[in-house]
Amino acid sequence: MTELNDPYFKRRLTYVFADTQLAFDTAALLASAHEIDPGVDLLLHTLVPTLSTAPQAVLDLACGYGNLGLVLAKLFPSASVTLLDKDLLALRYARHNAALNGLSNVQVVGAVGVRAALGADFDLVVTDLPTKIGDAAIEQDFVLGPLNLLRPGGMVWLVADSQINRLLPGLARKHQLKLTEVIKRRGKTVFTLHRRGV
Repeated sequence: MTELNDPYFKRRLTYVFADTQLAFDTAALLASAHEIDPGVDLLLHTLVPTLSTAPQAVLDLACGYGNLGLVLAKLFPSASVTLLDKDLLALRYARHNAALNGLSNVQVVGAVGVRAALGADFDLVVTDLPTKIGDAAIEQDFVLGPLNLLRPGGMVWLVADSQINRLLPGLARKHQLKLTEVIKRRGKTVFTLHRRGV
C-alpha cells in the first residue's frame, strides 16, 4: 500500500515523542485522520514517564491506524505489542504503519472487544475509549475485559472524552475497581484502572 495506489489514503502524519519520530498513513474513514488525537498524545506523555521498567506485553484496544500502540512498540522494542480493532480498514492501516516504521514486535488482530486476546496476558493495556458504542459495550469490552487479561501488577490506561467520564466512576464502584483520574486537559481525561488489592 502506498499513498498513490490506496483509494482510502488521506494523508501521512508525523508524530514526535521525545527523540522518537514515527510516520502514520491515515485513511479518510478512520478517526483522527487529519492529526494525532490529542487524547492519545496526552495519554502517552502521561503514561511513559511513570514506567519504571519497560512493559513486556502490551495490548492496544481499538487501535485505529496504530497511533498509540505503535508508539509504544517503537519506544519499547523488547515488548510484544498486540493491536486489536474491529474495523478492517483500521487493521490494514495499522499493519501498514507498523511496516512503515520498521516495527517487527507488533501483531495486528481483528476482533470485537478483547475476544481475540482471551488466553493471553498483558502487563499494560491501553485504549483511546470509543465514545459511541454504548455503556454496556464499554463496561464489558473496555473495562472488565481488559482487566481479565492483566498479569499480576498490570494496569489499564485509558483516555476518555468528557461526555463519557461520568460512566467510569459508576463502573468502578459497581465492580469494586480502583479508578484513578490522572490528568484532565481540553475535554480529555486519562485514567488508570485495576482491581482493588492488586
